[in-house]
Amino acid sequence: MSAASFDTHTFVKRLVSAGMPETQAEILAEEQARVLSSDLVTKGYLSKELELLQQRLTIKLGGMLVVAVGAMAALVKLL
Repeated sequence: MSAASFDTHTFVKRLVSAGMPETQAEILAEEQARVLSSDLVTKGYLSKELELLQQRLTIKLGGMLVVAVGAMAALVKLL
């Protein structure tokens, strides 16, 4: 999804050189890569989602404005 990458091989080598067993380092690297890749979004996706949010908020604000104007008109006629 994104251009960012995670070098699992280098990660494993660094963990092993620090004293971690290789199998444990490999599992940790795989899980780290999975977590990082599942949380990334592209700028295009984020932009699209923000645009949809803006549209929904505009529609809701318009609806509230119509209700407020209607209530004001009813109050003016009542008084």
